[in-house]
Amino acid sequence: MNNAISHQTHALSINPANGETVRSYPYESAEQLNAALSRSTDAFRTWRRTPVSQRAEYLLALAAALREQAEDMAQMITLEMGKPIAQARAEIEKCAQLSEWYAAHGPAMLAPEPTLVDNGSARIEYRPLGPILAVMPWNFPVWQVLRGAVPTLLAGNTYVLKHAPNVMGSAYLIQQALRKAGFAEGVFEVINVTQDGVSTAIADPRIAAVTLTGSVRAGIAIGSQAGAALKKCVLELGGSDPFIVLNDADLDAAVQAAVIGRFQNSGQVCAAAKRLIIEAGVVEAFTAKFLEASRALVMGEPTSTATYIGPMARFDLRDELHGQVQATLEEGATLLLGGHKVAGAGNYYEPTVLADVTDQMTSFKQELFGPVASIITARDAEHAVALANDSEFGLTASIFTRDAAKARAIADQLETGGVFVNAFSVSDPRVAFGGVKKSGFGRELSHFGVREFCNAQTVWLDRK
Repeated sequence: MNNAISHQTHALSINPANGETVRSYPYESAEQLNAALSRSTDAFRTWRRTPVSQRAEYLLALAAALREQAEDMAQMITLEMGKPIAQARAEIEKCAQLSEWYAAHGPAMLAPEPTLVDNGSARIEYRPLGPILAVMPWNFPVWQVLRGAVPTLLAGNTYVLKHAPNVMGSAYLIQQALRKAGFAEGVFEVINVTQDGVSTAIADPRIAAVTLTGSVRAGIAIGSQAGAALKKCVLELGGSDPFIVLNDADLDAAVQAAVIGRFQNSGQVCAAAKRLIIEAGVVEAFTAKFLEASRALVMGEPTSTATYIGPMARFDLRDELHGQVQATLEEGATLLLGGHKVAGAGNYYEPTVLADVTDQMTSFKQELFGPVASIITARDAEHAVALANDSEFGLTASIFTRDAAKARAIADQLETGGVFVNAFSVSDPRVAFGGVKKSGFGRELSHFGVREFCNAQTVWLDRK
């Protein structure tokens, strides 16, 4: 089954609930790639001159188009990567709200920005760069694309999407929604190419910049190629996010957030509560409550609205996850729940809870991309911070405490792109999203996401 993820000449979409092939998508030729880049370049010449207020109107139309075909898109997500249908529907609605938010607030982010030049004759103008190549993952097949594409398009760039091979159906439905919304051909292009095709696109002078959401290994490869071509890139990579619970926390709220933060999307989230770092005074009580809530999660057919945990998206990733769990147990961790592949044709993995995890174990040091939670005991708040920062990743973190001053003090010390107090991590258009260390660099969302692929051009009139 591992060999069914990709093929030399085709991208395969495989239903992880039963292992059956959904559809085969032939990879495009060099000529087809060249034509797509030409369409994107030609469209940029017109799109960049379209007033930003009119681009915002297109985003409102996109929100309507997304809602119009929401059920088709949600069903495709569930079919291709196994996301429970209720979560898939929520993903599409979130994308529609994203489009509306940027339509309302984005134009102001692109307005000329005054400077401190005395006579007010200098300003910063935000100019689009050109066609942006986006290499996107499968875990949020629509949200991951549009959270980058919407602000990028609003800024006047065009967008060339190379989606993950197993969710090409979702890629084409996104393109269909943009066409329904009135976006011209070439403004949003989908390319179905191999890794060699991606390399060709990055090196092509028509591509102005590159963005990737994916693994550290992919980030190193894409970042190296972008650097060799002297092109800006934004990398949103892996995470092993700490979820800190202190002795004074509201345990019920912490447990509820930890369960969602760890098990939503069957645990296949970059910014997820992967390392549960619990202060010693409450670790026993937290563990008991977390176990009870985890046992209550419904795992099953992803098309059922009762299901919270569906199959993992790819069979090879389930094998990798199981190997990480087994290694952690061999290193001395305690298995409290799950820990097994579910027998049958589907790609299911039991919701799993590991306790007595230390900083020397596999599940602490590596990212576990699936429904596995690791509970780590911290001696005190200072030790919790040290454990949280003892990672090659730095995407997001959560802190649970009733002491607001303590939360702010801890947040100041955490080496992450985002900190969430008494809440699990989210991506929201109102705030910047991205990481540090091996979680990548650059930012999506908020005004940062609008300006990432802009030329901040100084315009100084009548300089004396």
